[in-house]
Amino acid sequence: MAGFGSKIAFIFLVFAITIPCLEAGIAEFDDYLKEQAHLAHEIALKSYVPNPENITSDLNLHVHKAMQEAMEEVSLNSTRRELIQARGGRGGHRGRRCLATNPIDRCWRCRRDWAQNRQLLAKCGKGFGRKAVGGLGGKYYVVTDPSDNDMVNPKPGTLRFGVVQKGPLWIIFQRNMVITLKQELLVSSDKTIDGRGANVQIRDGAGITLQFVNNVIIHGLRIKNIKSRNGGMIRDSFDHVGLRTRSDGDAISIYGSSNIWIDHLSLSNCEDGLVDVIYGSTAVTISNCHLTKHNDVMLFGASDTFKDDKIMQITVAFNHFGQGLIQRMPRCRWGFVHVLNNDYTHWIMYAIGGSSGPTILSQGNRFIAPDNNAAKIVTHRDYASQDVWSKWQWTSQDDFFMNGAQFVQSGSPIKNLPFKKGYLMKPRHGREANRLTRFAGALNCIVGRPC
Repeated sequence: MAGFGSKIAFIFLVFAITIPCLEAGIAEFDDYLKEQAHLAHEIALKSYVPNPENITSDLNLHVHKAMQEAMEEVSLNSTRRELIQARGGRGGHRGRRCLATNPIDRCWRCRRDWAQNRQLLAKCGKGFGRKAVGGLGGKYYVVTDPSDNDMVNPKPGTLRFGVVQKGPLWIIFQRNMVITLKQELLVSSDKTIDGRGANVQIRDGAGITLQFVNNVIIHGLRIKNIKSRNGGMIRDSFDHVGLRTRSDGDAISIYGSSNIWIDHLSLSNCEDGLVDVIYGSTAVTISNCHLTKHNDVMLFGASDTFKDDKIMQITVAFNHFGQGLIQRMPRCRWGFVHVLNNDYTHWIMYAIGGSSGPTILSQGNRFIAPDNNAAKIVTHRDYASQDVWSKWQWTSQDDFFMNGAQFVQSGSPIKNLPFKKGYLMKPRHGREANRLTRFAGALNCIVGRPC
């Protein structure tokens, strides 16, 4: 423990020296932002799990249980339909029940009263971002106005007004709407952006930034065609307005933040990345997303020299990597990434890549390689010779490979540390990844019905 404490103290010292020098879209790193960066990193260190294998094992147990329950439900429904038909009943769709195959969805999606108990969602997170409860316990804020005209004093009723309010807040939407952000949307801590029950599109403008914040859930949005913007004076919290430089054009940018859960988003065609997790961020889960039509899909880790990203721990689970994707699903540096039960149906260059010695545990994914013989390899290493990357721990377990896909493993196998007997469960095999990701992306939820 003493050695671990010394390592953390050293990381914190390096972070304290380095963070003011990072661009981060900040034109002026004032005292307020320095304090926010300091507090954010303290939370990141507390959120860091010394033995990440325990978290991956816990998630595997829940996946296994969810699939068993789903198969039992399918069997039961089939028996019921046969009985109805045998009795002369119609046996149509009226009796069909909600089917949720993964543990996150089974926690909330099949409840008819989900709209009356929206904050139940906060108890459904899994993986490294499992402690993200967003606006749990806070008031509801309803977005009624899709405009985004004032970056400094946003208009009440707009999304920008809601995300900078003090304290926990659960943000929902009055109706279907398209929001074109004039500048990046800076979200403050303890917020949930919940798009269920409406078709909420954030498109053709800037994206969403989580910087030096803690405890945020983003759920049920459709984000596409995000562009870089020139920056300017932008409010990032209730008490602070700062001068921002040009934004990158990411759909979601997570910067120096912890306890973040991104769930059921539909993401496509942005100028930079779809989801970037960088600069000392940790305790992040990205789940149930549908990603299409993009080049650099996910980037985890700021650079090959920024060693503070060693504390980065990210779960990527139940996502569908779909049509028109080229690379970086994800591309990782330094940290520990658990890639679990995703469905990779398309890529052009490679699926999972990295540099600077990240640890990657790939379990129960389905990889369907493109027809191009030069792109059959799932994995890709950068900026290291084979004698170096051969020591990086990249492990594949229960993955399913189709059309000639190949995962090049390296390093010593990632093995579970001792834990309670009840956690000795294997993940679902990659052959079942398409079922686990069947409902990936933003859902068409209707109030009063299972979602």
